[in-house]
Amino acid sequence: LEMEENQITLDSLDKGTDNLAFSMEAEESHNEECGGPSGETKEERREGKGRFSSYCRKALQPVSKAKHFCKSHAKVLKRVILGLLGVAYLCYFIAACYLNFQRALALVIITAVVAFFVCWSFFKKYCGAKVLLLLRPVWKCFQEHSWSWLQWLLGVAFLVGLIVWLALDTARNPEQLISLGGFCVLVLFLFACSKHHGAVSWRAVFWGLGLQFLLGLFVLRTNPGVQAFRWLGDQVQIFLGYTKAGSSFVFGNALIEEVFAFQSLPIIVFFSCVMSILYYLGVMQWLILKISWLLQISMGTTPTETLSVAGNIFVGLTEAPLVIRPYLTDMTLSEIHAVMTGGFATIAGSVMGAYISFGIDAASLIAASVMAAPCALAMSKLVYPEVQESKFKGKGNVKIASGEEQNILEAASNGAAASVGLVANIAASLISFLAVLEFINAAVRWFGQMVDIQDLTFQVILSYVFTPVAFLMGADWQDSPVVAELLGIKIFLNEFVAYQQLSIYKKNRLSGLEEWDGNRKQWISERAESITTFALCGFANFSSIGIMLGGLGSMAPERKGDFASMVLRSLLTGMCVSMLNACLAGLLFVPTEVGDCAAFFSTTNFSTTSYTMYTCCKQLFASSVLENGTLSFTGSWAGQADSVLWLTECCGHYNHTSC
Repeated sequence: LEMEENQITLDSLDKGTDNLAFSMEAEESHNEECGGPSGETKEERREGKGRFSSYCRKALQPVSKAKHFCKSHAKVLKRVILGLLGVAYLCYFIAACYLNFQRALALVIITAVVAFFVCWSFFKKYCGAKVLLLLRPVWKCFQEHSWSWLQWLLGVAFLVGLIVWLALDTARNPEQLISLGGFCVLVLFLFACSKHHGAVSWRAVFWGLGLQFLLGLFVLRTNPGVQAFRWLGDQVQIFLGYTKAGSSFVFGNALIEEVFAFQSLPIIVFFSCVMSILYYLGVMQWLILKISWLLQISMGTTPTETLSVAGNIFVGLTEAPLVIRPYLTDMTLSEIHAVMTGGFATIAGSVMGAYISFGIDAASLIAASVMAAPCALAMSKLVYPEVQESKFKGKGNVKIASGEEQNILEAASNGAAASVGLVANIAASLISFLAVLEFINAAVRWFGQMVDIQDLTFQVILSYVFTPVAFLMGADWQDSPVVAELLGIKIFLNEFVAYQQLSIYKKNRLSGLEEWDGNRKQWISERAESITTFALCGFANFSSIGIMLGGLGSMAPERKGDFASMVLRSLLTGMCVSMLNACLAGLLFVPTEVGDCAAFFSTTNFSTTSYTMYTCCKQLFASSVLENGTLSFTGSWAGQADSVLWLTECCGHYNHTSC
């Protein structure tokens, strides 16, 4: 009978009746009828449950009270904890400075910068509105009566100061005038390519070029700038060296030291992971906002395009537009052109780590990326001026997009996972491009042999085509073919291959090899190296067109036609921005002092060669005079007792008529 009562029928399923075999009520009624499995009644069980709940509530009362106290005094507790942490850091800071102030100098600078911005944020939060309200009448009066002539006065003063400085500076190194001439030629060329010549915003152009020049002057000429960027480059190299801990565990030390893929590509994974963490913590958003604010108030550009270009200093040509993804649909053609130009004119921080691992100067790469941002905005507004009414002009509430990660571990994991595609893309590109280059060289060599032209390659053709450009950027005429070859590889293949080739030339120079091996140049001068480093620093190559169109097209599919119509113009502008950076590098370059060669020779063992040894040996060769079988020396070498011994050692490594 009981089985029949508990049986499920189709009619009961239609009415929604539950199966009593799995019903708590049925189980309780059944236990009550049978006296329960242990003879307990329903009232006794309920009484026991009530006592248990009462005990639990009493036991959890301290926890709930503590939770309630924390919620009601959250602000006070937060201030107390931050105060304790601040006091602890202050004690640590004082101890570090007391023990060794020179060692703690970097900590002092970092602390000062952080303290300044913290104080500024507090001032802006609590006093900013009041100060602006007080200064508003003064600023309004200033704008109405003084701003226009003050702008002209500052502009004229800057121009006169620049002319005077250039006249004094180039008097010592006249070859720097070639770089200045190349800079002017490139700007005029871009103006000739302008879409609307009469609508150019000269404020944006002059401010952008001025900021680029001031940044270059600070980085390449001032002692604080040189030391700061050199220190920053050294720290980046040390930081990227931590990649070896992970890659050696996965691949082994032998592969890391011998195979390029296991040596350089893991750096991209590590850097991408770190960048993702910084994005999660809000550090990158803060940096991008501060840089974009500076560019925006000085150049008068809109917040959307400025944010994207500022983001390109740190991330790639498709990652930077993600910060303004919601606004891409409503942006004007000029703003889209600026976004694309910023992507082509800079490189991502992740691949920068790989170039540093090649041996490329880290300070130059960082400086080139920072200098490219204002120049890219300026040249973009020169080539494609604004003729439409932007929806974002004067808009201050454009918000930067942030990640969706829930914690720092997820951010690190997502960053590492996202880099896998980039690493695979770079590896595949290198394999395919180098293979295609070898095929093209074989084909060009075959065609050359048909007309008795030996050793004709694609690089040789590029060296002839781009040699005038390389010379205008400031490279010596002897170095110009090599610089032109690397520039052509960057444009027609990619900058990764070009930087790899440049690193070979740099290693040859630092190793102290002969400059010429027959008719082939084995290395280029320091000046040409610096110019080339700046000229190659950008994604402006034909292989990046598909990446740019694919990335932007996925963010705003309805604007694909606009993206495609402007990609070649923005590619050309991005190429010229990198070349303008190179011209500034040539204009501001200061050669490294060799030092006292006699002191160097007296302490070296001549077992291995170096660039310093090569330079000193060349000086010794130039000072040696052979007359009637008698060897003598001129200049400072004449008074050195070991000059003949040093000359003999130099002849063991290098060829010269004195040998």
